[in-house]
Amino acid sequence: MFNKILIANRGEIAVRIIRACREMGISTVAVFSEADRDALHTQMADEAVCIGPAKSSESYLNMHNILSAACKLNVQAIHPGFGFLAENSVFASMCGECNIKFIGPEPSAIDLLGNKAKARELMADAGIPVIPGSKGAIKSLDEAYAFAEESSYPVMLKASAGGGGKGIRVVESKSKMENAYLSAKNEAMANFSDDGIYIEKMIINPRHIEVQLLCDEHGNYLYLGERDCSLQRRNQKLLEEAPALGISEETRKQMGEAAILGAKAAGYTNAGTIEFLYDKDGKFYFMEMNTRIQVEHPITEMITGIDIVKEQIRIAAGEKLSISQKDIEIRGHSIECRINAENPEKGFIPSPGKISYVLFPSGCLGLRVDSGVYPGCEIPPFYDSMIAKVITHGTTRQDAIEKMKRALSEFVINGVYTNIEFQLGLLTDENFIEGKFDTGFIERKLSSGN
Repeated sequence: MFNKILIANRGEIAVRIIRACREMGISTVAVFSEADRDALHTQMADEAVCIGPAKSSESYLNMHNILSAACKLNVQAIHPGFGFLAENSVFASMCGECNIKFIGPEPSAIDLLGNKAKARELMADAGIPVIPGSKGAIKSLDEAYAFAEESSYPVMLKASAGGGGKGIRVVESKSKMENAYLSAKNEAMANFSDDGIYIEKMIINPRHIEVQLLCDEHGNYLYLGERDCSLQRRNQKLLEEAPALGISEETRKQMGEAAILGAKAAGYTNAGTIEFLYDKDGKFYFMEMNTRIQVEHPITEMITGIDIVKEQIRIAAGEKLSISQKDIEIRGHSIECRINAENPEKGFIPSPGKISYVLFPSGCLGLRVDSGVYPGCEIPPFYDSMIAKVITHGTTRQDAIEKMKRALSEFVINGVYTNIEFQLGLLTDENFIEGKFDTGFIERKLSSGN
């Protein structure tokens, strides 16, 4: 097992990893930008190193500075968390060249699955259902027109190297194709330095279902049930729950087995997530694979009792999975609400600033808060607006909902705007309670003013 791990991230996920390491008796090194000098993760770690200015490109994305710190402090492994360098194959390779274990998959798997078009081909060849679409990236506007005419509108253009909702365009008619094509390519190039895009038939009002995987370096694979991540705004998840409502045991098993097939086809190791679109007819289609731990991993931990971060570390240390598929038991229901520093009444614009007071909810079984904030800390304007995650677990879905409503009603943050009231509105919406939602639910709700 490792003696010292560097966490190449910030905020709540850095705190989460530090806590797991501490419980495992592993020393930790935090890295921070000048804007995060007093951040919670820097105070909790055994050692902390400044790696650059506030700008991400000069700090949390600065591979050389991070690896210099790792080598200087003799760390044995680096946990990238999510975002920043978590799915960067170059960084993973550089870790290996420095004899530092990257806690994640091999660089080749990151490359293969990071290109959405190539990943789609891989899954189709493995026999996993994929959305009808182009075979790889399309080479011209004419090719996009031809596919759309054959499959019928609406269609979706997606960045081949995409993620985070960037480089995606819905095209509802031929007259809108050219602008969508050019803007998708431009956004893809700006965000990923790769303007490749592919085209798919659009699945109308699907649900977003994902399967959590653990894969060790000895050929053992597990799926830990599924999560419903359909409640999104601008392709960014807001509320997730597990298990997914209204999915049969047969379909649940088929999804899990399909996810394992995909992981095997990619030669995948460590924790990963395969995401599916689930249509109104009960059919599911591969969407993408995330080669890292997910923001929403706590709800899977709550229903399985498995600490995914600790499993990541054990796998990276060369250990075999200590459990098999037959040992996985889903217990109860869990919900996660992402609390963002943003102002819903002004179009969800970010709300950086100083937190003058914070009171986290507590006081019952089945309640967890993952956060990196404290009274007096600054929320910098340079990074993602998520500042906390509230996770509840109950014997039933309604039990988990009621716990979440109680928890959010007690959650107090002064100094910045948050989306807590907006989340409470979702939890009390009749359609959410009845499970009548899909990926377009929040946008429709906002458009209607409800």
